[in-house]
Amino acid sequence: MFTKQDLKQNLKEMGIKPHDTLLVHSSMKSIGEVDGGADTVLDALMEYLSEGLLILPTHTWYSMSEYHSVYDPRLEPACVGILPNLFMKRKGVLRSLHPTHSVAVYGADSEEFIEGEENRITPCPPGGCYDRLKERNGKILLIGIGHERNTFIHCVEEHLDVPDRLTSEPTYFKIVMPDGKIKPSFMHRHDNSVTDHISENYTKLEQAFYDRKAAVKTLFGNADCILCDAKAIYEVTKDVLSHQINCIIELETIPKEWWLI
Repeated sequence: MFTKQDLKQNLKEMGIKPHDTLLVHSSMKSIGEVDGGADTVLDALMEYLSEGLLILPTHTWYSMSEYHSVYDPRLEPACVGILPNLFMKRKGVLRSLHPTHSVAVYGADSEEFIEGEENRITPCPPGGCYDRLKERNGKILLIGIGHERNTFIHCVEEHLDVPDRLTSEPTYFKIVMPDGKIKPSFMHRHDNSVTDHISENYTKLEQAFYDRKAAVKTLFGNADCILCDAKAIYEVTKDVLSHQINCIIELETIPKEWWLI
């Protein structure tokens, strides 16, 4: 059974610093048996990053639609696991106002980090929360999952204007603002003519990330993890896509020479 101290030691051994900005995608089950369960995992993360910023996705893309169009950040559950759902209810944690790809944040300048998300018109646009990761040298920890859940790569594709990624027409949502007023939102959703799940193809980039030191394998409890440098992930993905902009979808495998420099 893992204790809170065990998990904090894991974070230290990864090279994560208490002042870092860290986005965590997670599978609680993969961590193994923890004394105190999911709450202990959150305690370890929040206490360790005492001087930094902890971010967990609280996405609602699965539930939000033209038929379920009101996004209330205080009430709408996340579709990405137990840790985000518990985290966003904790004291001092703020949740962004993006109707499909919100995040919950805790720590230094958390309010500033999520500012303006109610005005976005795509899931992970330039200037949004995911983009801010690379601007502040943020890290991404994938706990027990792979790059098929690495939302930051969606952000890279939006930056590079990769074709066939978004719906041509937006969906109309209503965002419940902190003062209770309703703000209209017109959001283009993820969409692709070939596959229903674009992100399943992101695993094709895994070896490129390892070869270019943008990601390393590590452990958190029993979970096999990947620790990523957001800025380096951006650069490697950009270099690969510079050869063929839609290669992640169009090619079965990506030539190694496309990322070696």
